[in-house]
Amino acid sequence: MLPATSRSDAVLKRLLSLHPKKIDLALDRILRLLNDLGNPQLRLPPVIHVAGTNGKGSACAFIRAMLEAQGLKVHVHTSPHLVHFHERIRIAGKLISEEALVSLLEEVEQVNRGREITFFEITGAAMFLAFSRYPANACILEVGLGGLYDATNVVPNPVMTVIQPVGMDHREFLGDDLAGIASEKAGIIKKGAPLVVGPQVDVARDVIVSQADRLGVPVFEFGQDFASRQEHGRMVYEDEMGLLDLPLPRLVGRHQVENAGVAIATLRHANRGWGEDAAIEKGLADVEWPARLQRLHKGPLVESAPRGAEIWLDGGHNPHGAEAVSRTMADMEEHGERPLYLICAMLANKDAVGYLRTFNGLARHVVTLAIPGEAASLGAGALYDAARKAGLDAAPAEDMDDAMLQVTAWSRLGDNDVPPRILICGSLYLAGKVLAENS
Repeated sequence: MLPATSRSDAVLKRLLSLHPKKIDLALDRILRLLNDLGNPQLRLPPVIHVAGTNGKGSACAFIRAMLEAQGLKVHVHTSPHLVHFHERIRIAGKLISEEALVSLLEEVEQVNRGREITFFEITGAAMFLAFSRYPANACILEVGLGGLYDATNVVPNPVMTVIQPVGMDHREFLGDDLAGIASEKAGIIKKGAPLVVGPQVDVARDVIVSQADRLGVPVFEFGQDFASRQEHGRMVYEDEMGLLDLPLPRLVGRHQVENAGVAIATLRHANRGWGEDAAIEKGLADVEWPARLQRLHKGPLVESAPRGAEIWLDGGHNPHGAEAVSRTMADMEEHGERPLYLICAMLANKDAVGYLRTFNGLARHVVTLAIPGEAASLGAGALYDAARKAGLDAAPAEDMDDAMLQVTAWSRLGDNDVPPRILICGSLYLAGKVLAENS
């Protein structure tokens, strides 16, 4: 168990002050620092580089679980973290220790010598340094934002690249043009590295495949070269190598069946001896990825909920992600009717109306609140207005305790009433607060 406060917190706080902007997409600063560190990004185990608007973290989780089920050691970089920064750096199967993290952060801080660099860039340099110093069989890198100018896009020769579904998000950095966003994501494609493409709308798919064709990169597309689907309570995966009849993945939802298919395609086409059938099956059962339609079974929050309620937690925060979650909620409703209540909080720069509109006709009521301690959060009142614009019945709450009290009151459980299904949603920041406080 990592401490709530630690020495690394103090170093991370200092690193936040090295650039006036939280995000400033460019590669010159991190390349300069990496050069001063001896270019650790050139001394990594075989790299799988994963981009996309939604599903990239889940794909990374599936790939890791399947590789580890094969007995391999895997480095993994993901972002953002939910509770502790250490979650971003997994070394050969284990989260980085506090001691190792502090040492690495202080080393890159010293080498940087106070020069301007963003938080993601300098911590990314620490990640590359860590991965270069410990042996492993594979290294999975999740893109932070975009692709072309993301700080992870400094590895010249990945063995595989993956682009998951592209949608609208981070408009203040990537713009409102879906083709332009897809072009940014396609910036991770490298000559010599096969590309796996997850489910895409036509506009994004055309941009991605065109870039791959220009570079002469082999492309494996979902729905064209491979497919995965749920069938009779099982997962079926199919490609040119054959068909696999598999158990449903531990992660819930039809979108996770697709994400698992992307992971399987990545391993089967990497030409590394990865993706053994038994390891794929074990990986589907063992995979973990918190706050992606995670069922909460215990803790103070569960104890405060209406008797018999199901509580689900999801950190998705854009309309495309909400569509996947709402579809899964609808599937659950078909198998067992329960009134659905949302407890929702979002950052102010997100499309709250578009996100909430996907639950129209499905959610009975929405309780809105601000993300505790997050200055960039949308206020409970403003989110209430967005919910009403989305056509949903809603009310604001002061905090999570008040939100749960409201849900309890609305559900009005009696002897013959069906316990509610409660979805806490809208932000990874909210999800992290929930996981920290409900532990």
